[in-house]
Order: sequence, then structure tokens, then C-alpha cells
Amino acid sequence: MKIWVDADACPVVIKEILFKAAKRTGVWLTFVANQPIRVPSLQNITSIQVPPGFDVADNEIVRLAEKDDLVITSDIPLAAEVMEKGAHALSPRGEAYSTETIKSRLSMRDFMETMRASGVHSGGPPPLGNAEKQAFANHLDRMLTRYL
Repeated sequence: MKIWVDADACPVVIKEILFKAAKRTGVWLTFVANQPIRVPSLQNITSIQVPPGFDVADNEIVRLAEKDDLVITSDIPLAAEVMEKGAHALSPRGEAYSTETIKSRLSMRDFMETMRASGVHSGGPPPLGNAEKQAFANHLDRMLTRYL
């Protein structure tokens, strides 16, 4: 199992949780972004900088992710694509994406995108709270325990 992080929009606190988990377990952790990402000097933690552009980092993650890998992303289309390859996806808010719910989440995302394009402002998600941080850490721990 490897962990791939859609790092351009990943909150710092989630990166810190991932660093600690990778240090504790030795799991391979790779951050993919179109900007430089600072990571600890550990052999199992790396970053990949991709060229700027729409979905370039997402496409790289899809290319690299394999069955049973874990992808950290809030991007629902990216989650759907890696799940088709047999990987798992977890949002930085601690929501594990599932094959049962991903299609409805894609539909809702597309609907909200259409609403925003027509001028309706939804205000975006609330700030990451302690409950979401704890949910993320708990899901991550369960996944690491299951696969390591």
C-alpha cells in the first residue's frame, strides 16, 4: 500500500497527520502538486512536482495509483477514477469514498458546479474542524491497520 496525496489543496494539519503516520508505519507517502511541497527527510516520504495546468496533478495520481493504494483528495472525480483502479480514497475531512456513494457524490458535485456557473454562490465548505481532523486520523489509522 502506498499513499498518494492531492497536495495542492491539502490542509497543513492533514499533511502533519500523514507525516506522523508515515514515520510511525513506514508506509510510502507521496505528495503530488504543481508547486514545491516541503516534506520531512525520510526515505518513505516524497513529493512530485508536476507542471501547472488543469488536472495535471490528478492525472499523475491516477497514472501512479494501484490496487489497494490510498489517495487523499477532496476532488470527487479524482476519487472516482482511482477507485475504478481498485484504490481507496479518503477526503481530508475524514470521509471515506465508497463505490456505493461515489456516483451520487459526482452528480451532486456536477449540480453544484452548474449552480455556481449560473451565478449562485454556495460559499464553499466550512473550515476544517476538530471533528473532521479526528475523523480523518481515525479512518487513516483503520486503513493502515488493515493493509499493513
